[in-house]
Amino acid sequence: MFPRVILKGTMIKKSQQKKRTSPCNYKERFFVLDTQDLKYSERRPGKKPMLKGCIELSRIKCVETVCTDIPIPCSYKYPFQVFHDNHYLYIFAPDNDCRQRWVRALKEETKNNYLVKKYHPNLWNDGKWRCCQQTEKLATGCHMYNPEGCASKKPLPQLPDPEMELHDSGRQVVIALQDYTPLGDDDLPLQKDLEYLLINSSHSEWWAVQDERGNTGFVPSTYVAEKSGSNFERFKWYNKHINRAEAEDLLMKEGKEGAFMVRDSRQAGVYTVSVFTKAPGSNGEKNPRVKHYQIRQTETEQKEFYLAEKYLFSTIPELIHYHQHNAAGLITRLKHPVSVGGCSEEAAEDQWEVNPEELVIGQELGSGQFGLVLDGRWRDKKVAVKMVREECMSDEDFKEEAKVMMRLHHCKLVQLYGVCTQCSPMCLVFEFMENGCLSDYLRERKGRLSQDTMLGMCLDVSEGMAYLESSNFIHRDLAARNCLVSSSNEVKVSDFGMTRFVLDDQYTSSQCSKFPVKWSAPEVIKYSKFSSKSDVWSFGVLMWEVYNEGRFPYENRSNSEVVESLNAGLRLLKPRLVPDSVHVLMEWCWKEKPEDRPSFALLVHELATLTDTDL
Repeated sequence: MFPRVILKGTMIKKSQQKKRTSPCNYKERFFVLDTQDLKYSERRPGKKPMLKGCIELSRIKCVETVCTDIPIPCSYKYPFQVFHDNHYLYIFAPDNDCRQRWVRALKEETKNNYLVKKYHPNLWNDGKWRCCQQTEKLATGCHMYNPEGCASKKPLPQLPDPEMELHDSGRQVVIALQDYTPLGDDDLPLQKDLEYLLINSSHSEWWAVQDERGNTGFVPSTYVAEKSGSNFERFKWYNKHINRAEAEDLLMKEGKEGAFMVRDSRQAGVYTVSVFTKAPGSNGEKNPRVKHYQIRQTETEQKEFYLAEKYLFSTIPELIHYHQHNAAGLITRLKHPVSVGGCSEEAAEDQWEVNPEELVIGQELGSGQFGLVLDGRWRDKKVAVKMVREECMSDEDFKEEAKVMMRLHHCKLVQLYGVCTQCSPMCLVFEFMENGCLSDYLRERKGRLSQDTMLGMCLDVSEGMAYLESSNFIHRDLAARNCLVSSSNEVKVSDFGMTRFVLDDQYTSSQCSKFPVKWSAPEVIKYSKFSSKSDVWSFGVLMWEVYNEGRFPYENRSNSEVVESLNAGLRLLKPRLVPDSVHVLMEWCWKEKPEDRPSFALLVHELATLTDTDL
């Protein structure tokens, strides 16, 4: 009987052979956990993966997260350890959710092994354990090992006895504002827009809820909203007992485009959204001011909430969560929540501001959507420098978001190193990608790309997008032109989220429209409604580009003709080179309803399954 695959995915492995820690000791590997072994392989473009290691599960003595106080010199920052035989394997996951999934799965498969009683929670580094300073690598650990699961992260009330009958009377219904992947055994997964029964809300940060199948567990309180009632105190955007003049004073002092708050209106039970904007007035000049929008309710039985346009929501937190990602009729997107107690959070400037004296500009590489792209050097490494056209992008907006984008670290994302705002025009400093954009790369190598290579390209992009999806970050302009190729032919996603900061009268896609219609989902074309599922649609078009070796989609049709075709239910024709199994995934990405499309996490799984992983 063949072993059953439990988990698979790309992570980074630390070399076990060298004593010192340096970036060259860290290697990206494709891990597969099945019911017998933990295996890891090196991916090679156009070739079968090369098996680099295989650990029998029966030989594992400890699996646990690693808490360390030293900088981690690789792009994945969430380490865990596997102690087997007399060896320690350190693995670095892209995010905490991923790490916890692997640790839980490995613990479950090894809980009946001969296990250690104590383990080392920190790293072996420079010839000693950083947790207890012991200098013998096989020295007994200093913390008790719990083979049943991860240590509790929060003091929580008891969950109800599953034997007890739960009565709905008096219990509140809550709606999930976003997906949630459990971090511990006592957590419950959430699926966006689904309803749950609220069981216990006595803890400020973690609430106990029950799903439709009767499963109970804890979820972050800010991930759900009561379907009825107005308990907003836990949301930092809500300011109780503040009047219009006070709101205007606070927001004008904050002075950031999209700074906002929700406050009580003069009419009892009615709420107002106040938002700061610098949008030009009727004379075309910047006009700093505060706009006020009353949150209204429909006359229907459900009493749904809406703002300037009738995008309807069951709860006010749902409405705010939506408009934080979409302006949809407002003067600007709700970007920075402001409260009476303090302003929005700031990141340290020196972490994202590039000193112009450290930046050496080289030769022009090309002209991109946002301005010139040049090569350069920064801190002894080669970089790509994007010179943002003046008046193309709001400097202040992008500087704010650069702080967020720089916290996104994944091996399949082009890394933003920093922003140089002390020169004109503003410069963005990115990781250098030797082989340029994917669309050009495909056209230049037409007829010379293998099936494995094309499938690997799609998998690379899906892994980067799955990370953005897990970080609640929407790309909005995913296409082959916005992916770059490294010297090792690895494909990485670039320009994620940047179209949000282009001024409305400046943004023109490569297809000469206000947005790239030929890559856009129906809900984006009709309502400008962006989400991870609209990114999934664009990913389907990107796969089409890959298997057509860089051809433009709908190349002989105008945008209006494309919209007519989509409305009629027509889709791009199957590329000659695409296997049936991949074409099925393309068509799945192009489902009319966003909820019928797969997540990127699921696409990664499906594409990885299609690659040759028989090790």
